[in-house]
Amino acid sequence: MLLFALGFLLVILQPSTGQFPRVCANVQSLLSKECCPPWDGDGSPCGELSSRGSCQNILLSQAPLGPQFPFSGVDDREDWPSVFYNRTCRCEGNFMGFNCGECKFGFSGLNCTERQVKTRRNIFQLTASEKNKFLAYLNLAKSIPSQDYVIATGTYAQMNNGSNPMFRDINVYDLFVWMHYYASRDTLLGGSNVWRDIDFAHEAPGFLPWHRVFLLMWERQIQRITGDENFTIPYWDWRDAEDCEVCNDEYMGGRHPTNPNLLSPASIFSSWQVICTRSEEYNSQQALCSATSEGPIRRNPGNNDKSRTPRLPSSADVEFCLSLTQYESLPMDKMANYSFRNTLEGFADPQTAISNPAQSGLHNALHIYMNGSMSQVQGSANDPIFVLHHAFVDSIFERWLRRHRPMLEVYPAANAPIGHNRENYMVPFIPLYRNGEFFKPSRELGYDYEYLQEPALQSFQDFLTPYLQEARQIWAWLVGAAVFGGIVTAVLTGLVRACRKKKGGTSSEIQPLLIESEDYNNISYQSNF
Repeated sequence: MLLFALGFLLVILQPSTGQFPRVCANVQSLLSKECCPPWDGDGSPCGELSSRGSCQNILLSQAPLGPQFPFSGVDDREDWPSVFYNRTCRCEGNFMGFNCGECKFGFSGLNCTERQVKTRRNIFQLTASEKNKFLAYLNLAKSIPSQDYVIATGTYAQMNNGSNPMFRDINVYDLFVWMHYYASRDTLLGGSNVWRDIDFAHEAPGFLPWHRVFLLMWERQIQRITGDENFTIPYWDWRDAEDCEVCNDEYMGGRHPTNPNLLSPASIFSSWQVICTRSEEYNSQQALCSATSEGPIRRNPGNNDKSRTPRLPSSADVEFCLSLTQYESLPMDKMANYSFRNTLEGFADPQTAISNPAQSGLHNALHIYMNGSMSQVQGSANDPIFVLHHAFVDSIFERWLRRHRPMLEVYPAANAPIGHNRENYMVPFIPLYRNGEFFKPSRELGYDYEYLQEPALQSFQDFLTPYLQEARQIWAWLVGAAVFGGIVTAVLTGLVRACRKKKGGTSSEIQPLLIESEDYNNISYQSNF
């Protein structure tokens, strides 16, 4: 009955966040390369009459890219979204959305002036009612067509440069599956040729900000289609787990009694159909995923290749990862050493931080362990465990941000793989978001994690931690500088006293001033180690 009741809420759907806005998926918008829809509140493009935003040229980053993608002008995702649109809504203040009709993450109210922070909770801490509501929301999203967004079923060239639009409808849940596919798909080079070393959402600095935006958008979409503005994504804390604790019919679906690769018929997810899982077929046809059904969710947790992923991640793995001080390191891809991002993503050993793509740690370990739909990058979001898993990965990212308090400049501004520089727009989101905009604490984006909400004393200790760590690293220099300074001071004091004795008869009126009084406050003391 809950699902039927939720269905009536469709009438209150509002603009949301996703891929190609339906109102811009037409010949006129594609040929003019402009996507500046009117806001319903005043009927003007981008709500300009209400000072919500205006239609502006897109400002693309000119920072150089890394060497991983040696082509130019062959992929619609280059300089996103300029192949499709070069003018979009630029929203003012706390407004957001493809037509500036929404509030930025973390704000609400008629004029988007009310700050809010919602809490994401451990799925095992939800009441039975809350857990059942979450499962019902997932199933609802799988059955409701997206009102505001469509997906592209052909490249811009296949659309005859916009004169023959190729778009189709898609349900809300699959919209996000398709976006994850589109960001990570191979580049189609013509004939049977593809370029595989490209991914706008993985294997580079943008991995964590991209998935942070993805979850925020997904969360907001569920809030919209259900009318439950307090909904937040639960997380699965998989540290030290001996098996897949959510893989039962009470939660995300148990194992099929006769086919271990499928879900139990008692689970609502056993009837779900996957999309965008046949990458080799799309590549051979030089086609995009059209979101047609491709069979049931596949999952056989624990029966994976143990030589690659011998176990689920441990608490020690997470703690070591959090101790890494560098967010990113060259070459800023899956070969990066001592990189927090690469270690959390799972391409570097969680005990040494040395790159080892033959092994899968932390984030990657969960995907491989599931041994099914979640184990293939492009289609991994088909399995609803994806959102639980990535919510916890995001919480680890959040812990790192709080512990190390990096400046925005820590996120690479240049020479990252294509799409991953700080000022690059994330593929394939419209409205547009830059990678650097989400390299910030979650509370500034309107959410927190239940297990990270600590007493004030602990917060103060966390505040001091990075400074104490820095002091510990340079303590020897500090001690040496203090000793050296003491010796110099003693010598200078002795010389001054000797000079005073020698010149004891000199009148104070004819002694030169060492420092003029008006210059005294302009002197700064710096220690150079």
